[in-house]
Amino acid sequence: MFDKNSVYLPTKKIGKNNPKAAEIEADNTARQEWNRTADLALISGIEEAKILEIKQTEIHDKAGQSIRENGWLPNLFRGIVGKAKEFLQAIIREKDMPPKPVLNMDMDEFRTMQTLMLKVQKQAKAIKKIQEVTLPNLRQQLAETTGIFKGKERKALEKQIQQIEAELDEKLDKLPDILTDDGYPDVQAFMKTYRKAEAIVTQYNQDLAEWEQAVKNGQKPAEKQHRPPERQSVRNRLRQLQEEGKQNSQPKQRKKSQDRDR
Repeated sequence: MFDKNSVYLPTKKIGKNNPKAAEIEADNTARQEWNRTADLALISGIEEAKILEIKQTEIHDKAGQSIRENGWLPNLFRGIVGKAKEFLQAIIREKDMPPKPVLNMDMDEFRTMQTLMLKVQKQAKAIKKIQEVTLPNLRQQLAETTGIFKGKERKALEKQIQQIEAELDEKLDKLPDILTDDGYPDVQAFMKTYRKAEAIVTQYNQDLAEWEQAVKNGQKPAEKQHRPPERQSVRNRLRQLQEEGKQNSQPKQRKKSQDRDR
């Protein structure tokens, strides 16, 4: 069963010989474009709660109002989802990518997660560059290339834009694959696990630093710190978090992306 508290929108299965197959396919495409944008938002450092808020106000609330006023009109719903995606993309553009994880933790459990984070951040940066720099520049060049003697130049630009759009599609498709290949069902599950693990490691480092400072100063550590923080206990908690994150939910259905930042 699809998690209603997920940042993603569920897609529908298309039965054989379904007369509404084309309509469902178009609906699924709109949903998948939102889902990919949600993935990019999570990796870009936008809080899950913010994405859920946008999903509720910009999709569910507006779709509900549309149904009450007009009945179920698929084109209207797809338009609502498309505008919500654009709204979220605008927030992504304003958000700086979080700092790269520093691989200075000698716990393999956390270093593995940091390495995954580095990989998805690298992919997300490449996607944002295409969406925010490369394609807008090419489209601007195309718009400025006018006149009867510019036909070949326009065709060359159009072909280049198509190639870059195809590259963008591929990168959007592969973004969650980096994490699903490691066992996580989706980007949201990984980010939840990573943030929890990060908090555990931060607290461990803080407790250890306080204990070492107290010992160095010849002071008696606080009651709970007669002994240094237990490293093995932290590693066990990290392993448990990873297991829970990978078993948390089923991977969402994904289809070939048609998401282009137009």
